[in-house]
Amino acid sequence: MYGWIWRNLPGNVWIRALTCLVLVLAVVYLLFQYVFPWAEPLLPFNDVTVDNGMAAVR
Repeated sequence: MYGWIWRNLPGNVWIRALTCLVLVLAVVYLLFQYVFPWAEPLLPFNDVTVDNGMAAVR
């Protein structure tokens, strides 16, 4: 897949590298701005199953 993207980008090596960098930064931006905030309430990271009121018995 990456080879296909690289071959189909216009320009020489430096233009292709710059375009790839811009594409990667755009994907990271979209993930942090839209996808992760949307998915955060759906993830179970804040579901605590440990009871803090119970002392350890030895």
